[in-house]
Amino acid sequence: MYKIAVCDDNPADADYVSDAIKKSAQARAVMVEIEQFPSAEAFWFQYEDNQCYDMLFLDIEMKPDGMNGVELAAKLRKNDHAIQIVFVTGYMEYIADGYDVEALHYLLKPVTEAKIGSVLERAMQRLKDREKALFLQTADGSMRVLISEIRYLEVRRNYVTIHAEEAYTVKRTLHELEQELDACFFRTGRSYIVNLRYVRKITKSQVVLKDGAQVPLSRGLYDEINRAMIQYF
Repeated sequence: MYKIAVCDDNPADADYVSDAIKKSAQARAVMVEIEQFPSAEAFWFQYEDNQCYDMLFLDIEMKPDGMNGVELAAKLRKNDHAIQIVFVTGYMEYIADGYDVEALHYLLKPVTEAKIGSVLERAMQRLKDREKALFLQTADGSMRVLISEIRYLEVRRNYVTIHAEEAYTVKRTLHELEQELDACFFRTGRSYIVNLRYVRKITKSQVVLKDGAQVPLSRGLYDEINRAMIQYF
């Protein structure tokens, strides 16, 4: 699942790009979730609360009294070098700016579905190459675990067990590991952190994951985790 933002103040252009992404993803048997934003400010407001975006298809020239696409990309790049930025615009003069903010590609309007498909494929490959991982020292040696594969983490005495495709137990604190995770993780109490990507159900006392695992939820965090889920989805 790739979470993709389309930011364009022209609704017709935003709809066209979104539809082209969906068709390209379907043709490649890839799941995508797409959100549209009418301005750079609208995207930034959402991004500050939820940084789980994998790709941003971004118009450059937007409303003259607001932030343009290049300015938004520059703000993103101060802390986020993982999100794949694709400029979609009708203007040639900003190509150099695209390099400055590490843009993946620069698509000139009118954009074809074939070009969007090609860029989508490149973005997915780059994300795979750059995907964040935890490097763990276990009793069996050094392990690299992709963050996207982690379902939840739990504390057992002085050890933390990371539940991914396998379970890995390390002598580290939950707080230390939490600093290395991305914004899609939520701490459900003193002893557990869950990956919102894998949540199926939330009750007042627990979080049920898609594999059936049940993670305790501390009293008072029910509304907060529901807000986090709304932001994620």
